Amino acid sequence: MKPEPNGSSAESADDDPLAGAESALPGHHHTPPAGKRKWLLTLAALGVVYGDIGTSPLYALRQSAAAAGAHAPVQDAIFGVVSLIVWSLMIVVTLKYVILIMRADNDGEGGVLSLAALTHRISGISKRMKLAISLAAIFGLALFVGDGMLTPAISVLSAVEGLAVDDKALSPLVLPLSLVILVGLFAFQSRGTERVGKLFGPIMLIWFFVLGILGLISILHTPQILGALSPHYALMLFVEEPWTAFVALGSVVLAVTGCEALYADMGHFGKEPIRLAWMTLVLPVLLLTYFGQGAAILRDPAAASQAFFAVVPGFMHYPMVALSTVATVIASQAVISGVYSITQQAVQLGQLPRMEIRHTSATEYGQIFVPRMNVYLCIGVILIVLIFKTSDALGAAYGIAVTGQMVFSTLMVGLIAIKNWGWKPYFVLPLFGLFAVIDLAFLGSNALKIAEGGWLPLFIAGFVYVVMETWRLGRRAHLERIRDSALSLDLFLERADKTPQRVAGTAIYLSTRTDVAPGALLHSLKHYHVLHERVIIANVIVENVPFVPRKNRLDVEKLGKGFFLVRFHYGFMENPNLPRALGYARAFGLAVEPETTSYFVGRETLVPSDHPQLGRWRTWLYMTLASNALSPAQYYRLTPNRVVELGTRITI
Repeated sequence: MKPEPNGSSAESADDDPLAGAESALPGHHHTPPAGKRKWLLTLAALGVVYGDIGTSPLYALRQSAAAAGAHAPVQDAIFGVVSLIVWSLMIVVTLKYVILIMRADNDGEGGVLSLAALTHRISGISKRMKLAISLAAIFGLALFVGDGMLTPAISVLSAVEGLAVDDKALSPLVLPLSLVILVGLFAFQSRGTERVGKLFGPIMLIWFFVLGILGLISILHTPQILGALSPHYALMLFVEEPWTAFVALGSVVLAVTGCEALYADMGHFGKEPIRLAWMTLVLPVLLLTYFGQGAAILRDPAAASQAFFAVVPGFMHYPMVALSTVATVIASQAVISGVYSITQQAVQLGQLPRMEIRHTSATEYGQIFVPRMNVYLCIGVILIVLIFKTSDALGAAYGIAVTGQMVFSTLMVGLIAIKNWGWKPYFVLPLFGLFAVIDLAFLGSNALKIAEGGWLPLFIAGFVYVVMETWRLGRRAHLERIRDSALSLDLFLERADKTPQRVAGTAIYLSTRTDVAPGALLHSLKHYHVLHERVIIANVIVENVPFVPRKNRLDVEKLGKGFFLVRFHYGFMENPNLPRALGYARAFGLAVEPETTSYFVGRETLVPSDHPQLGRWRTWLYMTLASNALSPAQYYRLTPNRVVELGTRITI
């Protein structure tokens, strides 16, 4: 059973929304960059991958200290939460994501759908388990979209609020200025990840350098804070104030936001530059800045409400506000780029309607821009800022989306470690069990904040999930209607000789199935009463790998009487280009001349039946999604002046 990418693959995916080819076709492997290019990619990764986690110091310790300090002595609370943050960075980000989860790449690609597709290829997994994985992956994708809206909002608000630290009269400027910055960020996206990375990378290098220096200076004034490096303080906070420590976890998790975006963005730069940037720069700087903020609060407990700016000298306050604002704009880039990546995967795997996907780099394939998703994210972010108005209010909403994804990743990679990597269960179960306990503790703590704002990411995820499930179920019902009126391809070929006339040239008909005659072919014959001397039935198959090499791009089957069946194979990170791929058909003895080739595409008008299978509201939603999907001619890059569209009416 092949995945059904918006009506363009071999079969419809009836039960499993990510059901796909289990064949291990060789994919496109990212070769490790060398020399100067590796360092340039590492620098660019600072601007795209680490913007989110690199700006967490703006609010993570501040909110963690507020949560813990309400019920524990200040010194115990600060040592405890700093220790929790430090060991969260070491265990969750470094060990779990950078070292282990990045091993679970699907031919160089990361992200929740890529991980699910990789898991699908494990032999011996039951259909029920695959369905559960697929549904969990779709919900994980939905949570990631929510994260893509929340991260820009909380990051930019946190930085701009620094204006009012010394002068409360500037408070009215925070909201409008934040909105202007955010709109500008989304307007800039069309220039592409590569240009964004080249521009933002050097700025983030300055940001991390300043953070490290300010943190180090603060540590030198109060070196005893380094004692928080011992996990003893984190454990003692749980022993002495268990409820306080548990509640504080909901804010501590803010220090590790961005790790899922790190994994999703892996295809943009490759794992080696991302790992190099983390180990050599990002992790050491984050440790310095969190220790430095903790030291500042130990010196002056009143500084806890502005922990980030507590380490900033007075003369640097406004320059630091400006730099942090720029850095938070960059922070938003990590999740925005990740949302683009998983949107492309979802479109190819048939979980979302066809959308325009632009490649913005001639050398790095994974660098893309999705205009429609960019608009949706921009609208969502603006509404979130207008609803919550402050970063403190948004802090309650931020953690659930991240922790939900973390739980899913832990379970899936644990399964992959046993089945694919050959690791022994007695090693995997304790290690990934530890990860699962940490993830569930973070998730449980954030669940306490649902009433305060945690409902927002759940609402966004629920909405996205309903849209994706409606599209899947609608496509299934849609194809069932087509199947009911379809004519067997074998029967059609038997009757082909009765056609009164064959005309010169090649006609190509897109088909979702290979066992029935395409609807556009039947309509063309009904209206024109002729067939071209060569008729190609084109069937696009999306494989469960990110990339399919050119040698496996297509296969050709001669059906006789001038008919050919051409199956096009693409990975879920590729954008189909059928005219270009047809050039490879020469190797199979099928030479297609572009100037004598016509593409016949069905344009379907959907109308609801008296008793719709999906219910009235869901049928309406599916029809709306279908009407706004990118046309097959655009999506498959068909030659514009060689396309013939034939209309048909379908009742669903």
